[in-house]
Amino acid sequence: MTATLANAAGTSTDDAALREVEQRVLWLASAIVDHANRVRPNPTGLKVGGHQASSASITTIMTALWLETLGPEDRVSVKPHASPVLHALEYLLGQLPASALTTLREFGGLQSYPSRLKDPVPADYSTGSVGIGATAPIWGAIARRYVNTQFGTGGAGRQWSLVGDAELDEGAVWEAVVDPMVAELGEVCWVVDLNRQSLDRVVPTFGATRLQGMFAAAGWQVLTVKYGALLEELYTREGGPELRDRIDEMTNPEYQRMLRRSAGELREHLPGDGAGAAAIAGLIAGVADDDLVAAVRNLGGHDLAALRTAFAQIDDTRPTVVLAYTLKGYGLAIEGHPQNHSALLTEAQLHELADRVGVDPADPWQRFDPASGPGRLLAAAADRLHRTPHQGAPAPSVPGDLGRTPNGTGTTQAALGRTLLDLNRAAPEAGARIVTVSPDVSSSTNLGGWVNKVGVWAAEDRRDWFSDDPETILHWRERPSGQHVELGIAEVNLVGLMGELGSTWNRWEQPLLPIGVMYDPFVSRALEPWSFGVYAGGQSILVGTPSGVTLAGEGGAHQSITTPSIGLEQPGVVTYEPAFALDTEWCLLASLGRLGKPGGTSAYLRLSTRPVDQSLAAVPEDPAARERRRRQVVAGAYALRRVPDPAVTVVTMGALVPEGIQAADRLTGLGHPADVVVLTSPGLLFRALQARRGQDDAPTAVLDQAFPADRAAPMVTVLDGHPHTLAFLAGIHRVPAVHLGVTRFGQSGDLASVYRHHGIDTDSVVAAALDLLD
Repeated sequence: MTATLANAAGTSTDDAALREVEQRVLWLASAIVDHANRVRPNPTGLKVGGHQASSASITTIMTALWLETLGPEDRVSVKPHASPVLHALEYLLGQLPASALTTLREFGGLQSYPSRLKDPVPADYSTGSVGIGATAPIWGAIARRYVNTQFGTGGAGRQWSLVGDAELDEGAVWEAVVDPMVAELGEVCWVVDLNRQSLDRVVPTFGATRLQGMFAAAGWQVLTVKYGALLEELYTREGGPELRDRIDEMTNPEYQRMLRRSAGELREHLPGDGAGAAAIAGLIAGVADDDLVAAVRNLGGHDLAALRTAFAQIDDTRPTVVLAYTLKGYGLAIEGHPQNHSALLTEAQLHELADRVGVDPADPWQRFDPASGPGRLLAAAADRLHRTPHQGAPAPSVPGDLGRTPNGTGTTQAALGRTLLDLNRAAPEAGARIVTVSPDVSSSTNLGGWVNKVGVWAAEDRRDWFSDDPETILHWRERPSGQHVELGIAEVNLVGLMGELGSTWNRWEQPLLPIGVMYDPFVSRALEPWSFGVYAGGQSILVGTPSGVTLAGEGGAHQSITTPSIGLEQPGVVTYEPAFALDTEWCLLASLGRLGKPGGTSAYLRLSTRPVDQSLAAVPEDPAARERRRRQVVAGAYALRRVPDPAVTVVTMGALVPEGIQAADRLTGLGHPADVVVLTSPGLLFRALQARRGQDDAPTAVLDQAFPADRAAPMVTVLDGHPHTLAFLAGIHRVPAVHLGVTRFGQSGDLASVYRHHGIDTDSVVAAALDLLD
């Protein structure tokens, strides 16, 4: 296939101009990094950083894509260390001013890695966390298709990933590649920058053949661009087949060493000592020194014609990966060196590069003459890539209260599905924007009723073969109008898709209200990609359920401990852990109301399967008092029980509110009157406390409502999670406090035994309060 690709490559009349642009991009990318490290003042002396070698390896690929292949609706995820190449192209295409080129990694300037929200020209996809940026266009493709089927406004265009080969070591990449839904995404195109180097070394056993098989087995089209025209021409001569075999069979380190050899050394070492050595020696004896040195490094990823032909062969009926062989540091003095990852060109080396590409180092940011061949080529590309601004739809209005007051016994997990169904009826415009996502746990997280109501999303109708089975409770009707998307069981894929569904408000101007549901113990596994999605502007709601050691029968492996404090600490996210069904409704509605808009925020809801008597919520019947309670729930805390002259305050949250109430009743009976304060959001309370001290701009009224100064008393906090989550509350009025929670792995058992084991049962709360008061 490689031979066919290279030999079939046509010749473009613009190749000379295109090569000039490529060389200018190489210079600009190198100069951007050099300026950040050597020219811009750096009083602290701390390393600034940048990646000239990683940028150089993909310069040809990106130049070919931007100037010849991309369309205005295409979106590209650029490998993190190639951000200088992206900025160089943006500059030459007239999107970025010259003044920005001197600001790489400067505060408020060009970001170290492409960013959708922080760069002056918003990147199509934020990258930086290895593997996550690579997979983002997969989820972007699904999000675009979803917007198209629901609203008809997602447009078309390919979703490109420019991937460093070392990124393929990340498990998240392969979780995405093999997901059953991905095999249908013909708009997904990956180009792998196959330079066979990692941060510290040449990868000794890197096998492109293995990669070809892995992608092909997942249903992807695989195109390999291995050799450029110079090598392909040599292969046609006598001794050429032997030379091809020799280079094909050469280990990566030996090949990389060839890049550092002179022509004389190549004549000695390139033939090797195999059966074809004599034929190879005879072949290269007739090649001029400069041509021989050029031929050895003539890989397909730097051959414009070979890349052009590969891109023309992309099959839009299935995802495609182009394995493009490249050289790390291509065209630089540090080319192919095993430790060139973070190396900087010396001043002399930079001047040599300037001389070769025809640039004056004293005027590093000069543009091409608009009338020149490169100038005309860039102008045509800029016109082709121009995106017409669209007027986006506003985020839907979400009611704060649906008017129901749950009674009997219920769980916060069940309240999730109930609220979604009620919202669909009460506010259909908001309901139409909701899309739920889960990793094969819809029924076990109480989304069954919702799924039965709205259906499962698919790009085209699929027959439900169990529709006439009376014993089938969960109806799996797949259709373009469905509002539930179910992936395989990989949580990383789930939150990747959530991030892209949550970005449609500013990518395709159609706000969605995405809700992803997974078992709470696995939130930690999914946190990093979800956090990165939030960083990139993806607004979504992550629901962790069931949670905590309250999931007693499941054992320690399925009992989450640290997730409450994760929610407290995660930027861009409001965290709730409600205790009652109505609290859950209010928190969910408030969270939905923050999505799909500039300045919006994501949310994390930690829910439970513990049945709780809903009368304990003591929801006020008076409409004004009910609204006051709702506002306090959404703000983060409310007083559930007030007593005259409290001796102690019991603060509790989520599944342990019943224990908090029982402990307060017992303490009051013992002569130690106890207030009960229910927390719904430790994060909002912490922000309020910080704001009171001038460290945040959050509202502070909730502090006086839940913890008024005239009721300050010794405090016991208890939650089904790590106790440090609520430890800051004692600092509101500097009262003595004991903090109860879970600090060790659990085990299976009945609820009472597990609570007693961790010291979060009613007896433990009472004992802690008595110790404080003694």
